[in-house]
Amino acid sequence: MQHQQRIPAAEVLLADLTPLPRSFYEPSADAVAPLLLGHWLVRNLPSGPCGGPIVETEAYLADDPASHGFGGERKRNRSMYGPPGRAYVYLIYGFHCCVNAVCRPAGCAEAILIRAIEPEFGMDAMRMHRVSPTAASLTNGPGKLCAALKINREFDGVDLCGAASPVFFAINPKATKFCKERGPITASVRIGITKAAEMPLRFCLEGSGFISRRARSSAAPSSE
Repeated sequence: MQHQQRIPAAEVLLADLTPLPRSFYEPSADAVAPLLLGHWLVRNLPSGPCGGPIVETEAYLADDPASHGFGGERKRNRSMYGPPGRAYVYLIYGFHCCVNAVCRPAGCAEAILIRAIEPEFGMDAMRMHRVSPTAASLTNGPGKLCAALKINREFDGVDLCGAASPVFFAINPKATKFCKERGPITASVRIGITKAAEMPLRFCLEGSGFISRRARSSAAPSSE
């Protein structure tokens, strides 16, 4: 079942959007990635905030050959080296941007790619930024959501822990309920990589109608 909910942008402006604290991002990316599910990705625009709850993530680790941080710090990946709670935004195929949340202490390159959100508020702005035939296809991919939210390379290195930031992750008080309704949370292999392709570091809410791709084989992540 495809779950959809719409909140008027004005109502969100009046709400007390609380960013996730920096301490949230201090553990390893593979621990934080499933915890981000259900919380809001928020883009601050002059017309008001737009965004929605996260339904799909991928973790990239310090010793991970598929990670941009593997092989050392360079100009392109500098933001990935921290501190935690910063945005790492990069360009793929020379056109599409992808937004990541940086984890672990400064100097340890780990990040979480946001692969999909459910567009929940600020829908008019998102549809202006990206033409899509359906709500489900508006933000069901990392490049798609960045286009809809107007996230680009200018936001590389932005602090994700302040409500005044142009982009941040906010606490969804109903995240547990949201995840339960759209669960289970599944862990599967990451999409579009060839190195370390067998690592189950993609996490998604399998019941959401907004994830980018159904897992061919998936399992519930361990609670240990």
